[in-house]
Amino acid sequence: MLRPTNRRTPELDSHSIHVPVARAMVDCGVYADGRRLPGKYTHAAALDKVRELQMAGVRAFVWVGLHEPDAHQMQSVADVFGLHELAVEDAVHAHQRPKLERYDNTLFLVLKTIMYVEHESVAKAREIVETGEIMIFVGPDFVVTVRHGDHGGLAGVRKRMDHNPANCALGPYAVLHAIADHVVDHYLEVTDLVEYDIDAMEENVFSPTSDTDIEHIYLLKREVVEMRRAVGPLNLALQRLGSDHNDLISKEVRRYIRDVVDHNTQASDRIASYDEVLSSLVQAAVGKVSMQQNMDMRKISAWVAIAAVPTALAGIYGMNFEHMPELAWTYGYPTVLLVMATVCSALYFTFRRNHWL
Repeated sequence: MLRPTNRRTPELDSHSIHVPVARAMVDCGVYADGRRLPGKYTHAAALDKVRELQMAGVRAFVWVGLHEPDAHQMQSVADVFGLHELAVEDAVHAHQRPKLERYDNTLFLVLKTIMYVEHESVAKAREIVETGEIMIFVGPDFVVTVRHGDHGGLAGVRKRMDHNPANCALGPYAVLHAIADHVVDHYLEVTDLVEYDIDAMEENVFSPTSDTDIEHIYLLKREVVEMRRAVGPLNLALQRLGSDHNDLISKEVRRYIRDVVDHNTQASDRIASYDEVLSSLVQAAVGKVSMQQNMDMRKISAWVAIAAVPTALAGIYGMNFEHMPELAWTYGYPTVLLVMATVCSALYFTFRRNHWL
């Protein structure tokens, strides 16, 4: 899961220690007519370059990638690109639900990333799914991505875009689609892996010779709930992105986004089915535990009944009375022992025949 950081939001005054934006910047690229220009840029210099190219009639945009920026770093980027303060605050503090917000000509999309944590078995796992966040600011000539968490890197997405000028030529919203498509496709990969864990747990629950620990099912269910919170709300945001009423995105890009909506719906349906299966497994495990407890109680009752016979006879003959049957008989003691053994044996075989033992 995404861990809350202990970092305090610094006050933007002269006494604050401001860390340069470059410390949080993963990459900054300028794209002209679908191709990335060589060279390294600061975020401000990159935007100036884009505006210069646009004045020359070249379609250009800048893509800035940040990893867990603090308030000062994010504000510096916001001042250059004109980002809304509410969206900037969300990008700094993270822990947001998937959503889409529009501020004039800028879109702000929040995506939750999920990563499958490798483990030997569910019984030995402490965590199965870890979540993070990606916030995307998209304007007419820029894309700013803010990533939180130790996974969900976008280097692969950027590399694919760099090698596909035709897609880059569609503009900043093509980058938005590529990131959303990457995140949602990873949803499907994680759901496939989680399905193996659920299948193994289902086999364990319905195996008559295995002991079932309900806590492991609860662990799986907790992780599935976390996945549902990450994937489910994104449907509405993606549908709004792909809507024909969205005048910021071209018709071609909206078609691609609708395909992402289909994949996200597929992942959401899988997660919902996993939730139902785990609820059924909880009920089955509870029933199995109850049945095992009943069997244990029958065994205990059977052994108590067997032990009651010698206890009763020993208790009777242990009383200090002078006139009792067979006290003076030479074979009285072995006879009592024989009676105990005979009755106990009869009870034992009777219980075994009735499957109590």
